[in-house]
Amino acid sequence: MGRRAGEVGARSVWSWALYDWANSAFATTVVAGFFPVFFKDYWSAGTEPTVSTFWLGVTLSLAGLTVALTAPVLGCFADGGGARKRSLALFAVLAIAMTALLPAIPRGAWPIAATVYGLGYVFWLCSLVFYDSLLPSVSRPENVDRISGLGFGLGYLGGGLLFALNVLMTLQPELFGLVAPGADEAARAAGQLRAVQLSFLTVAAWWALFAIPLLAFVPEPGGAGRVGLAEALRRGLAQLRDTFHEIRRYRTVFGFLIAYWLYIDGVDTVITMAVDYGKALGFATPTLISGLLLVQFVAFPCALAFGWAGQRFGPKRPILAAIGVYIVVTALATRLTVEPWLILGVRVSPFYALAILVGTAQGGIQALSRSLYTRLIPAERSAEFFGFYNMVGRFAAIIGPFLVGVVGRMTGSPRLGIASIALLLVTGGVLLSRLDLRPANP
Repeated sequence: MGRRAGEVGARSVWSWALYDWANSAFATTVVAGFFPVFFKDYWSAGTEPTVSTFWLGVTLSLAGLTVALTAPVLGCFADGGGARKRSLALFAVLAIAMTALLPAIPRGAWPIAATVYGLGYVFWLCSLVFYDSLLPSVSRPENVDRISGLGFGLGYLGGGLLFALNVLMTLQPELFGLVAPGADEAARAAGQLRAVQLSFLTVAAWWALFAIPLLAFVPEPGGAGRVGLAEALRRGLAQLRDTFHEIRRYRTVFGFLIAYWLYIDGVDTVITMAVDYGKALGFATPTLISGLLLVQFVAFPCALAFGWAGQRFGPKRPILAAIGVYIVVTALATRLTVEPWLILGVRVSPFYALAILVGTAQGGIQALSRSLYTRLIPAERSAEFFGFYNMVGRFAAIIGPFLVGVVGRMTGSPRLGIASIALLLVTGGVLLSRLDLRPANP
């Protein structure tokens, strides 16, 4: 599986995992946290909630479609020319630039905000194609689950730490000199606005800083020779055609990708639409943001625990357990209200309760899906195969947000959109449970 972890050393493993720490700040502060709130309350202020939900869903779906169509070509380009790290750096820089532009977008300019966010989302996902493809170069079969779990664990910890700082900046702007102590309500609201804008800038700086170790210390797998963009396009399209034509040779990979496509749709939709859904039901912004913060710190130890479980019992059973948790979350979400739930004699916000449940499974299902796929594919074609993996994941991300947005818009009830997610999770789980997940390389 490429160069072995024992050859590249612990520094390379930790440097690779730190990119999760770096880019997860975008996933937490921007994607899951502040952008949906800011999009609803600032950039599309005065618009009906179901309309802004619709446009947010369309933006995410178009971004997912773009990555789905380009990921195999990107993977072929990287595999052919040994360009994984350079390609990762290019897309990371573009995503960081889009993130840094968000504070400059004025109130009410939701088309510009959606466009800049959509481009940043696309570039972020493209960088992950190359990040995932480097996993075989820092791992071997007996430790791939643990190393994949380490990456996701550090991602939740790092993203959570910066998100905690950003939340504190927003809830207590006077602590950071963004508003004078004792200021009136209007001045304090202006200070909170500046705090959110500053948070976007901190994400860009954080991402750039902690991406450096991967670029410096992770080995670049060799390629068969430099491949130009036009040749990569030709090869990428040819590879897609050949993969579909020769699918019988990769039946295990194909079967897993179908199951993954279905269950990860539910996972991604929960991640990207949770705050928007909570806003539509009337939850206060501090409750929603605090709930997301709770997810990060629950997910950190749970991702490590899932990595250990995958190493001990194999990745299939822990993934199925995580799918079960998400099915429960989806069922409870359809009955979500702002009224507290009584749990073990304590009154708890329902959003917090669901956040804890999501945190127990979110990192684990992502980490073990990645490591399981790594077990099934040929290491020398990892970028190409991870391009296909990310293509499938992004096609899944097209369906969920669009479904939630369209169903909510047509019915006036966001609960019906959330309910449809359970079908995807159940179907994906059933298909995965029936697969004989042994390596299927020809």
